[in-house]
Amino acid sequence: MILKKQLYTTIFLHLFLCWGWAQDLAYQSTGGSIYEKAHYLAFEGNLSSAKKLLEEETTKNGTDTDASALLARIYSWEGNHAEARKKFNRIISEERKNTDVWISAVKNELYANNDATALGLANKALFYLGQNREIERLKELAVQNIRNKKYPPLGPNVGIATSKVSKKGGKRNKKSLEASEKVVAKEKDENAKKKPLEEKEMNNRIGIMNSFMVFDKVYEPMVFSNISYRRQTLAGSIIPRINYNNRLNKHGIQYDLDFYPKFSKRFYAYLNYGYSNASIFPNHKVGGDLYANLPGAFEFSAGARYISFETKNVTVITNSLGHYRGNYYFSLRSYITPQPNNLTRISGNLLVRKYFRDGENFLGVNVGMGYSPELRQLRDGDELLAETLLYIESQRMSLQYQFTPKKSPNIYMANLGVARQELSFDTGNFFWSVTAGITYSVKF
Repeated sequence: MILKKQLYTTIFLHLFLCWGWAQDLAYQSTGGSIYEKAHYLAFEGNLSSAKKLLEEETTKNGTDTDASALLARIYSWEGNHAEARKKFNRIISEERKNTDVWISAVKNELYANNDATALGLANKALFYLGQNREIERLKELAVQNIRNKKYPPLGPNVGIATSKVSKKGGKRNKKSLEASEKVVAKEKDENAKKKPLEEKEMNNRIGIMNSFMVFDKVYEPMVFSNISYRRQTLAGSIIPRINYNNRLNKHGIQYDLDFYPKFSKRFYAYLNYGYSNASIFPNHKVGGDLYANLPGAFEFSAGARYISFETKNVTVITNSLGHYRGNYYFSLRSYITPQPNNLTRISGNLLVRKYFRDGENFLGVNVGMGYSPELRQLRDGDELLAETLLYIESQRMSLQYQFTPKKSPNIYMANLGVARQELSFDTGNFFWSVTAGITYSVKF
């Protein structure tokens, strides 16, 4: 019996030593470099050891692109998207043709729900690499997220992975890359359940806006305020709003309703109706635009506004051309007011926005000029559309900054504008106005 136990013990120890020798042989077969050892550890699931090796290696040898790229991927898999972004940006700035790094960099932003940044990276990647099916797929995902204004907790479908030959020798294991990224996606899903504040889909929003306008002559200061409720539905966003204005020592309230129906991935619309019985507002206003998403990240719209006063009605034809380029959005919009006797008037606005983390964080500038009907209460969103029924010349510029705190889903927006406008009763004589306001929105 004793001899039998000794035999079993000897066999067990022998098998254990053979298993250890096989693991050591597999470990050494990676080529022996720090990168290859870290690559083996990472795709065996030992991310902490791999990260430690890579951090030491990149500190000593900052030119090791493969080590830096793998370290960035590990940061991304662990949820440290900011550190991953730094690594990816440094590599991309030096190696414009590194397809794997471009793909990983775009995925990192999608993992972090930074869809606008992901779109910008994808556009840059296609500029330097030409056509690439995987990057085009990731770009389309970013565009869809931005259009829907929904940022899903899961990252992109990462089932497709590429492989390349390492500078230090040896071809990366494509199957291990695919398997590892699928595990990462699953871990992200589990982590999303632990962070309801950051990942919870919020379909409701209440906003309060206050704005003041002061003049250098003639007019007294004016006040513009509103409170709105936004509800995201399957048909699109619905926004009822109550506007309050104090102008020329007169108070008035207007009831407003916006609706953004979505027909397909390519087409959606904007519809508006407003009513007021106050003298400083039109009795009725109706407006609408049809938007079409075009190839090349372009967007076109066409529509009209109809404003009804007690003494006269105004019809304005609108159209716009927008373009997403990287983290930037450009939109050129015109307002055409037809009049008899070939007295049609035209005014236009150019909007430029730079997006940061997502579609809720941006810095924008709006510049406009031209002739428009003058009736101060008439506005199209944040844009001054008309001021009175006289046609006057004006130039205007406004700045907007919108942001969300890191630990809160609520939205803050500040705006500052300046305008030079012709006096309606003194042709050729202009006055200056300055507008400042702030909007606070609560999401739930």
